[in-house]
Amino acid sequence: MASLRLSNLITRNLSSRAAAHRAMAKAALFADSSTRTRLKRYNHHIDKAQQLEARLAGTAKHSAGGAA
Repeated sequence: MASLRLSNLITRNLSSRAAAHRAMAKAALFADSSTRTRLKRYNHHIDKAQQLEARLAGTAKHSAGGAA
């Protein structure tokens, strides 16, 4: 039971971190800096969000495999 709660916490943490990086990516587009800098920051945060979502999908797959 404790492992289920831990995996739920990890899942929530990863999804909230991914959402935060998506928000930072959007904010980067409207920052008061050069276009190059804004694009670089945007791409960095989008890449990070995608990495977190991939980890989330891997965690979900692992959890589903363990439960079956």
